[in-house]
Amino acid sequence: MAGRIYNFENPDRFVAGAIGQAGSRTFYLQARDAGRLVSILVEKVQVALLAERLAELLAEVRQRGAGVPDEPAANEIDSAPLEEPIDELFRVGTMAIVWDGDEETILVEAREITEADEEPGGTGQADEDEEGESDVVRVRLRPAQALAFSQRALEVVAAGRPPCPFCGQPLNPEGHICARRNGFMH
Repeated sequence: MAGRIYNFENPDRFVAGAIGQAGSRTFYLQARDAGRLVSILVEKVQVALLAERLAELLAEVRQRGAGVPDEPAANEIDSAPLEEPIDELFRVGTMAIVWDGDEETILVEAREITEADEEPGGTGQADEDEEGESDVVRVRLRPAQALAFSQRALEVVAAGRPPCPFCGQPLNPEGHICARRNGFMH
């Protein structure tokens, strides 16, 4: 079966959000335009990396002379919760970001995780035959939208459990066994 492609050329909204209590949150990316709403499941680390890479890409493009703002405009920052109902379209396996210099926009692509990604010892690389089988969400963002997304995404990630000062792993309310403290609870 051929994969479906969901294109959002000028989304009304593109945000990262989480549902649940710290320590057991589920993370989503949501895109909305013209009455269409798509929610895709992502890992916390994917949200953090996407936000960081977007900020890095925009900083580099700004240095090269593109018209990229330093900060998102106040009206661009979206602090509203995820829209309901949250019907997960798919779980994200790989993501890519691309700067389109002609249009001065960023394309964010999230591809569905495949069986090859989940297999033990799998390469995570799709075969040529499998390439068209996974669903894809593509979102085109203006630089200010990407900055606003990045800022919100980093806030969502930081709102979880604080990191252990010794090993950096998340601290549970009851503590954790810390490798840097030779297996003692912290």
